[in-house]
Amino acid sequence: MDFTFTEEQQAAAEAAKGVFAGVAPDAVPSPALTPGAVADTFDRALWADLADADLLSLLLDARYGGSGLDAIALCLVLRESARVLARVPLLENSAAAAAVQTYGGEEAKAALPARAGRGELVLTVAAHGRTGHDPAELAVTARRDGAAWVLDGVQTAVPWAYDADVTVVPAHTETGRTVLALVPRDQDGAVLAEQFSTSGERLGELRLESARLAARDVIDADGAWEWLRDLLATGTCALALGLGERVLRMTGQYTSEREQFGFPIATFQAVAVQAADRYIDLRAMEATLWQAAWRISSGAPGALPAAGDVAVAKIWAAEGVRRVVQTAQHLHGGFGADVDYPLHRYHAWAKHLELSLGPAAAHEEALGDLLAAHPLA
Repeated sequence: MDFTFTEEQQAAAEAAKGVFAGVAPDAVPSPALTPGAVADTFDRALWADLADADLLSLLLDARYGGSGLDAIALCLVLRESARVLARVPLLENSAAAAAVQTYGGEEAKAALPARAGRGELVLTVAAHGRTGHDPAELAVTARRDGAAWVLDGVQTAVPWAYDADVTVVPAHTETGRTVLALVPRDQDGAVLAEQFSTSGERLGELRLESARLAARDVIDADGAWEWLRDLLATGTCALALGLGERVLRMTGQYTSEREQFGFPIATFQAVAVQAADRYIDLRAMEATLWQAAWRISSGAPGALPAAGDVAVAKIWAAEGVRRVVQTAQHLHGGFGADVDYPLHRYHAWAKHLELSLGPAAAHEEALGDLLAAHPLA
């Protein structure tokens, strides 16, 4: 096995490090002190920098001005973004554009991917269903009405909903198939209601009431939603990994400088053991992330479908990122809760990522179902 990243993937990661180098995690008001959203919109200046560095078009083919890279490259960039809590819809925009490129009709391909890759359009995805716990594709119905589609239902916690020009909404048909609806911001019958993340970002509850879309704005290709869902989940695991690595590094620096009884507390066995446990968590998160990203990118066969590798990555990411930030808060003591110190922001973002991934028990159940359906020899 060769776990080495390609030159192109490494170049994407290096470019991301350069773009994110000047980003401050505390550039907006603290979510702990802000009753609503910490900002009216995402970091538009950073968005422009990402577009200039061709990091918004990583997954797009050359015909759309992209680099033609894969999910591994995107995850490397997302990992860097999470280390500085970059406030941009990089994951959602990249995944949605790639889904349209891969599964969309010719009109959708001509209208969206290239512009999204240049940062001219912002795309997002409604992937949390009605409550955040039920399958997203069951929260909205889609029915044919002549040449058009009519959508009804509710999607909760849509990230960057108020900033997006187009929201990709999974919906189920009467025959049980899942389609992807490309819902523009000003769509008749689409209403947004404000929601707020633990990180202080503004989310949106998207309510669709007989929203009528032309056939060109609905992707009905088989496997489109499953592919997009797995890519979003794997990208979220990459965000959790980057955040966790930054938090553990902050903790190492702090415990190396903080002294008790004349010695750095990092030299105390109880502290070292806790930090070591969290390091093991991060390495497990990393290994399972790259396995899932590789399965999505390569399409390589395995004992289980790629969804099994994604489920394992989600289990480790959801549990691991929570344990990392909790241990960091504990080892920082009261200093970790100081709103003038950035650790509490990482804790809030980690909770948002954990909630986005969903409980580990649900992924374990999904993995069990896959193992039952595909018994290992």
